[in-house]
Amino acid sequence: MYVIAQILTALVAVEHLYILWMEMFAWETAGQKTFNTLPKDLFKQTTVLAANQGLYNGFLAAGLIWSFFISDPIWVKNIRIFFLSCVIIAGLYGAKTLVKKIFVVQAIPAILALIFVFLA
Repeated sequence: MYVIAQILTALVAVEHLYILWMEMFAWETAGQKTFNTLPKDLFKQTTVLAANQGLYNGFLAAGLIWSFFISDPIWVKNIRIFFLSCVIIAGLYGAKTLVKKIFVVQAIPAILALIFVFLA
């Protein structure tokens, strides 16, 4: 269970590093492909807003990555529970307010990781 929790946590962290990159550095290219339901003319106007969102996703990734460098198993679990819960909340909010696909792409992997963190 512990190894699966490690792998799923790492995958969620990598996903959020990708989101950071897309929202901060590739909003007008990869962002348009990902959020293809938004009008194309909005991307240039919302570059700074997207970069801000990307920064927050980077903080989520940083917290999850940090958990791999903690030696105390209790703190590893606590840090992962906190940051995975933040990802789940962000995924739920994004699914409710923007695109339902965000629940599948963002929240479900974090939910699975959180389940295995609890089971480990």
